[in-house]
Parts: sequence; structure tokens; C-alpha cells
Amino acid sequence: MIPSVLPTYNRAPLAFVKGAGSWLETADGRRYLDMGAGIAVNALGHAAPELVAALTEQAQNLWHVSNLYQIPQQQALADALVEHSFADTVFFTNSGTEAAELAIKMARKYWAAKGEDRVEIITFDGAFHGRSTGAISAVPHSEKMVKGFGPMLPGFTQLPWGDHDALNAAVNDKTAAILIEPIQGEGGIRPVPDQCLKGLRDLCDSTGALLIFDEVQCGMGRTGRLFAHEWAGVTPDIMMVAKGIGGGFPLGAILATENAASGMTAGTHGSTYGGNPLGCAVGAKVMEIVSDPAFLDQVNAKAGFLRQKLEGLVASHPDTFEGVRGVGLMLGLKCKRAPTDLVDAAYQQNLLTVPAADNVLRLLPALNISEADLSEAVNRLDAAATQLES
Repeated sequence: MIPSVLPTYNRAPLAFVKGAGSWLETADGRRYLDMGAGIAVNALGHAAPELVAALTEQAQNLWHVSNLYQIPQQQALADALVEHSFADTVFFTNSGTEAAELAIKMARKYWAAKGEDRVEIITFDGAFHGRSTGAISAVPHSEKMVKGFGPMLPGFTQLPWGDHDALNAAVNDKTAAILIEPIQGEGGIRPVPDQCLKGLRDLCDSTGALLIFDEVQCGMGRTGRLFAHEWAGVTPDIMMVAKGIGGGFPLGAILATENAASGMTAGTHGSTYGGNPLGCAVGAKVMEIVSDPAFLDQVNAKAGFLRQKLEGLVASHPDTFEGVRGVGLMLGLKCKRAPTDLVDAAYQQNLLTVPAADNVLRLLPALNISEADLSEAVNRLDAAATQLES
């Protein structure tokens, strides 16, 4: 008999009833150190007092009115995002997947409004842009994502990761946009080198194609800059954000330049819940905190501390780990065995981690995690690796 919850997840045999900071607790009182943060969602940890206060205050006043009306909380968050980014305008969604759908639509609408038949969008192996039909069509080579869900939507060209010749050959007068994660998350914590992001910007500038960055996982302070692309000194035309922007409350957004968004006029897109007062009140508080240069300095300091600890861990377990990759507090341990083995062993040490492709174990802690908790996490990883090797 099928369970009442559709069985599409291979869930761990764990259920948590409360959390505080970087710790979660089960009903029987077991405490787990969380180095996954809900897959990079809980940017400020669990039950962050500032976010609880923001949500509670808003909940006592107004939850939902729909986008038929002005929403002051939405306007305030949009203004903050525009102030701290390349963007001129913002559309709010409930998730990264919804943001991906709008990014695709916006790029194609841009060209349609100009009367040009440019609909092809270039993506890359290892990418993950969500699980809607449009988002999985963007990565048709991913059998896990697309098998059994065909036919895929046309208009996408997926290229090998890092193949510059293939990229240059693929861009033509039908290319609407290039869509890429500055750091692949699900794909195994693979950063795109700064020079490659600059090259993509130059290529788009020379061909007119729009450049779309998917910063759903790597954005909102995760890398030690507010947005990951800032390290390369380039800007996109369109950008997807979600996960950390709500600090645990479902929220996503598309940020865009005025030019890229020029085709999106009244009636061309909408959302019932997107930009609701509750989500935007929380998002505004997250934005206030993570956009503070002093906060980002602390993220960078903790990232350096954690990376040094992890390098020592790799050196201590050469039969289990190959190396460390990633930027900021978006780090991965390249493993010599299935990362799920490490995930399971870490459960035995009351530690939560996240697997990824390319035999990578992801570490995505809260951005305000303490150095003491980071040290404890590495100690527990050390114990997990020792357990597997025995």
C-alpha cells in the first residue's frame, strides 16, 4: 500500500521536533549538529530570534492579500535587493524552481518582444535548476531527472562542463540566453572559475545573448559575498535566488536588469503566493543581516577556519577523502567512496551532512555558525571516517 506521503524521497530515519542555531533535536532528546542547513536554506540557523520576531510581528497583522494589491513588505524587500545588486527589478516566487521557470520565460519573452526568433537556452552538464518540466528540460542529459517524464520541452542545449570549444560552437543567432550556476551545488560543489564567468559575460555581450545566473544555492552570503558572482567582478542580466533568502521560510526571486525584463509587462506572469507579506517580512530581515559587510567578513573568516580544518581531515584520511572544494561556507569533500556512506556514518555521530554528485559530501552550515560548532563538526566527520575505515 502506498504511504499517505508520496514516496519520492529516500528519507533518513530521523524526525526533528525543534532546533536552535546549528542544532536539531529529536522527540527523544537526541541532538544533531546540522551542517546541511536544510540544503543551504537556514542561512541564520534554526529558530533565529530575529526571524522569529519578524515573522511573528507580521503574522499578527496580515498574512496574505494576493498580488491584486500593493504589498509594502514586498516593495521593501525588492528595494533592498535592487540596492545591493546589479538588478533594477525583482519578481518574487515561492521557490527556486519557480524562479527558474520565470528566468526561462523572461529570456524568451525578451527576444519575442523584439520580434526575434531566439529561443534556445544553453545549459551545462551537472546543472540543477529545479524539478518542474521546464527546469528538467533544461538538463536533458540528466537521466535521473528526466527519465519517464518525457517528452522534454524543446529549446535547450546542454553542453559538457568546461568545454569552451563546444560553447563557442553552440552560440548562434537562435541563442536567447546562457544559464549557469556560478557554483554547482547538486553537481558536486563545482565553482566556475572567475575567468570563465568573465568569458561568458564577454560572449553574451558580443552575441546579444542574455546571461542568467542560478544563485539559488550559492547566493545570499553563502560564499562570503552577498552573491557568488561578485567574486568574478561580473554581473548577469537575470539571476535566480531562493533558499537562503527566506532563512527557512519559502521564498524565491528573480532579479533582472531593466533591459532583460523589458518584455515582462502586465499579465505576462504572476503568482498567487509569491511576494506574500509573511515571506517578504522574513526575507527583508535576512537581507538586512546578510548584506552587512561585517557579517560577510565573519562568513569569510569562518570559511577559512573550516577549510583549514577540512584540509587536515583529508590529510588524516587519504583512503576516504581526495580533497576539499568550494567557496565560503559552500564546501564539499571529494570522497573516494559513495558520499552516502559518509552521510550514514555521520548520522551515527549525530551529524547532518548532504550528499552530491561526483562523490562529494556537501557542508552547507548556517552562515552564523560558531567556530566551536565547526570544530565539533570536523571532529565528528573524523570519527565517521574512522568508523568506515575500521
